[in-house]
Formats: sequence, structure tokens, C-alpha cells
Amino acid sequence: MSVAGITEPTQFLTFHLSTEVFAIDISKIKEVLEFTTVTKIPRTPDFMCGVINLRGSVVPVVDMRLKFGMPQSERTVNTCVIIIDVIQDDGTVIIGAMADSVKEVMELAPSQIEPPPKIGTGLRTDFIRGMGKQGDHFVILLDTDKVFSSAELALLQEASGSKG
Repeated sequence: MSVAGITEPTQFLTFHLSTEVFAIDISKIKEVLEFTTVTKIPRTPDFMCGVINLRGSVVPVVDMRLKFGMPQSERTVNTCVIIIDVIQDDGTVIIGAMADSVKEVMELAPSQIEPPPKIGTGLRTDFIRGMGKQGDHFVILLDTDKVFSSAELALLQEASGSKG
């Protein structure tokens, strides 16, 4: 069974959060940066680390572990920030997604991707695009346009002082 919207082999950047492997469609990624100094912004959601200066632009950085309800981890030499485009109703927002480490770029054929699990009505899984099969393991394919609600994106934009 295939996933809607994935009709040909697609490349994904895989990354670790704790022991889990997640992936983002490579077309959504602008670049991957080493973790750098983040300026904390007061009164922002817990999952927002702060902002970084990306070639003169203010970019909000989000701790993906905290966003997904995982415990915060110590920063290591492998900690990185994945700069991604998030499309919303009124344009594109650039955010930095902090991950424990980047693993690899992998290509998945539609036959290697299962639909997201049906967990029940109380839990949101609409941000999971599908489950990629890599050997005996699953890779959680994220729909970056749905990971953050429009209210959260508005907060991130407000905190970073940008309007997208």
C-alpha cells in the first residue's frame, strides 16, 4: 500500500532524535548547520530554543525532541540544525529544526513507504507522512508543513521578528 503524494522514488534526509530515526523530504531542506549559539527569546514555547543569525536573517530554532514530547538532551558535537521551508497559508516560513544528529540521505521507492499508523482519535498523527521501511527498521517520514500548527508558526515568526 502506498502513501498519497509519493508516486516515485523520493530522497529523504534522515536524522536521529534519541533512538528514533525521522526523515524529511530533501526538497524541503535548505541546509544543515552545526549547532551554534542560539539567542533565547523570553515568553516563547518550551520547544523553541531561540533564534540564530543565518546570513543576516533571523531564523527561529525548534528543539524537535521537545516538540515531540521527548526529554531534552545535552548538546553534543553531532547536534545540528536542519534549516527547512515550512509552507503555510500565507507563505513560507524558514525554521531551524534541532536534531541529535543527521544520519544520511536515503531514497525510498513508493513500495517502501507505508501509510502512517492509525493510533486512535485522541492523538494527532497528521504530521506523519508515512513510515519508510529500511531493512528491519522504520523511519518516520515527517510532513514538515503539518508538524507545527499555524498558531505555533505565528508565535515563532513573532518571536523572531519576521513576517515570512
